[in-house]
Amino acid sequence: MTQFVIDEQGNRTAVLMDIQQYNELIEAIEELDDIHSFDEALASTEKPVPLDHALSEIEKRRPK
Repeated sequence: MTQFVIDEQGNRTAVLMDIQQYNELIEAIEELDDIHSFDEALASTEKPVPLDHALSEIEKRRPK
């Protein structure tokens, strides 16, 4: 069951929901974000970088 917190003017300011419903909502948002990132990667004209090369570059730039 979803409940709303309202202010003095009756405007909804927050939502209270079941933790399971919240977790499902977060999972759905993360999945949509993954799909969006995948679609962006497919549409990109950039040349792909091999994973081992990318990881090597990340390690070089990581503060020590």
